[in-house]
Amino acid sequence: MACTVAAIAPVAVRPVAGLKQAKNTFAARTVSNGSIQKTTAMQVWTPINNKMFETFSYLPPLTDAEISRQVDYIVRNGWTPCLEFAESANAYASNESCLRINNTTCLYYDNRYWTMWKLPMFGCTDGNQVLAEVANCRRAFPDAYIRMVGFDPVRQVQVAGFLVNRPSTARDYQGPSSRSV
Repeated sequence: MACTVAAIAPVAVRPVAGLKQAKNTFAARTVSNGSIQKTTAMQVWTPINNKMFETFSYLPPLTDAEISRQVDYIVRNGWTPCLEFAESANAYASNESCLRINNTTCLYYDNRYWTMWKLPMFGCTDGNQVLAEVANCRRAFPDAYIRMVGFDPVRQVQVAGFLVNRPSTARDYQGPSSRSV
């Protein structure tokens, strides 16, 4: 069945009372992601020698007060805090530190786990208990990376994770200005 021009009726569009019509300007016809100031401030992440861990790893090392606030958040949400540690040579995913099924990427864990510090802190309601365990782990393993993870007991998944200690010998932290171009 052929479609002819006569078979298609034109649709008339009437302006709605009270609504202003957009002017036929370039800005009205295009999508914008912000002002010139915002778009020139955006940075591009460089994948070359740009090692990161989990949440907050782009920030300078957290102070005990900042760690305390994160612990309070984990506990307040009813999640189970847990500490894990790894020596510097095994902290990053690499071909030497784990069995590889495919390529290594940031936050990719393939048969690579950190050692757990004691057991997860089930039923923990006081952030100071967690901070005491962080201090104990730092004393026992001063040259290890230590991270805190939070597990949701309902969903049974890890919902939080961040570094609480970098070894004093580690030189891997880079500020945001050197992580991007």
